[in-house]
Amino acid sequence: MSRDVFVAGVGMIPFAKPGKSDPYFQMGSSATSLALADAGLAYAAVQQAYVGYVYGDSTAGQRALYEVGMSGIPIINVNNNCSTGSTALFLARQAVASGAADCVLALGFEQMTPGALGSVFSDRPSPFDRFEAETDALVGDNGVPLALRYFGGAGKAHMDQYGTQLSTFAKIRAKASRHAARNPLALFRTEVTEEEVMASPLMWPGVMTRLMACPPTCGAAAALLVSEAYALKHGLDHSVRIRAQSMTTDSPRTFEAHDMREVVGFSMAQDAARQVYEQAGISPQDVDVVELHDCFAQNELLTYEALGLCPVGGAEKFVCDGDNTYGGKFVTNPSGGLLSKGHPLGATGLAQCTELVQQLRGRADQRQVANARLALQHNLGLGGACVVTLYERV
Repeated sequence: MSRDVFVAGVGMIPFAKPGKSDPYFQMGSSATSLALADAGLAYAAVQQAYVGYVYGDSTAGQRALYEVGMSGIPIINVNNNCSTGSTALFLARQAVASGAADCVLALGFEQMTPGALGSVFSDRPSPFDRFEAETDALVGDNGVPLALRYFGGAGKAHMDQYGTQLSTFAKIRAKASRHAARNPLALFRTEVTEEEVMASPLMWPGVMTRLMACPPTCGAAAALLVSEAYALKHGLDHSVRIRAQSMTTDSPRTFEAHDMREVVGFSMAQDAARQVYEQAGISPQDVDVVELHDCFAQNELLTYEALGLCPVGGAEKFVCDGDNTYGGKFVTNPSGGLLSKGHPLGATGLAQCTELVQQLRGRADQRQVANARLALQHNLGLGGACVVTLYERV
């Protein structure tokens, strides 16, 4: 029988541009120490740890945690592209829910380099070879970086089918900047207008400007998950529970639909969200606050539909009506999201977790969503994996 899992502590360091951060192991140990302090626990209490990063050598998780303590516990290194942090969270929750452990750490960090993402191992087939072939067939090789072709192509598919305007993606980016201005941990805190987003350098004419893409970022975040019995025994904060969680990977539809939206995980997200709503016995309309994977403004718009926040095809109206921000139906990415907060791949999912836990605790300061009770997290990695998590204030 599955046990309830609670988030006893969270920690996140301010994100930084490549070359401006501490080394990965210092970032990871700092985030861990913050989460331990938030929970009021010593590292000796941690029984297992799942540590996520994408760009790093094997056992980098041990290197980071040995800075905090060397207690001999299982440390499992996790790599699942941009969903790495939430994959570590998924595994940590399973460990507690199954009864294998009572106090488990999920940690994510990334030390990135400037510029577009690239492959490290050029001497072997890429895990993306099928994705690249499908993208070439659907949008061609237009010389822009691959990630931009993926998500720009998906946004273009929405524009082609529904007449979505480029300015709608600019509205999403401007919204992200307004939210990030209230977040001291965000990388970019300067507000930008829709007009400034539209006027930023073109990455793909008619499809994307530079400000619609998230920047490479360095950072770390962590969460401590505990069972209810452990929380009560040790007097820990157990006001936030993981009510439901699902992880999905690609189905045949990814390639068989011949649709760039499917290539970037639309059905993966849709399936994960549906499973979470079914587990929790709720509808999307019951959610108060959302942190979703806005690696590009285009993906934020697509994810509104995948998560059921609005009807498929209805995302432009959703944005123009202001239903994605304070005063609307759902506050999406109050942290500023990946677009403004930054996207250190391994840390992103746990940074989303940190934001939502603080929202449900009522400790989000100027970003606080009034009376937030249910919080939804969506973290996507191409290749592919998607993790959707529902948190509840209890």
